[in-house]
Amino acid sequence: MDCPKCKSELVNGILSDMLLTKHCQECAGEWISRRNYQSWRSERPDIAINPDVVSQNYHLPYTPSPLDAKTAPCPECGRIMARGKISLKQPFYLEHCLTCGGIWCDRGEWAVLEQLKLDTNIAQIFSGVWQAQVRSSHLNELERQSVIDKIGVEMAQRVFELADLLSKHPNGDFAAAYLMRRFQRDRE
Repeated sequence: MDCPKCKSELVNGILSDMLLTKHCQECAGEWISRRNYQSWRSERPDIAINPDVVSQNYHLPYTPSPLDAKTAPCPECGRIMARGKISLKQPFYLEHCLTCGGIWCDRGEWAVLEQLKLDTNIAQIFSGVWQAQVRSSHLNELERQSVIDKIGVEMAQRVFELADLLSKHPNGDFAAAYLMRRFQRDRE
């Protein structure tokens, strides 16, 4: 079996906690067969992971492999693998074969999945709902950072606190509309 990225021969390997893989000694990628992953996964508790875990760890230091930029054929069945984006500051793509169910991790990706506690929830990463929630969470985080950049940390914190208070108040929308009208009137 050959590496889907650099075409070197894959050799037997083991990831943390006894997950059997096929390892590429050239590019340090890991092929995890569906059978090995399911066996390993069956010995771990079911923990649903909120997509916010990705945005909360947005600045996690990680440098993606240069080989992550391209999709690849499955080393078991030869079909092109699906890609699931992990939206960190330096995003990367986990690959999954929809035909045989195996998972490809480029160098270092498995360690990031472990840090995010996503290693036991690989299927979740490839769901449309998960990807949409991650995008939404990421956009919210970018919006918050833009507010901080425009008005400073102290003022932004006060705005965020006010927004939280108003969102919980039954007439918070009235107060928010008042603020908008006030700003429009003051700028005319």
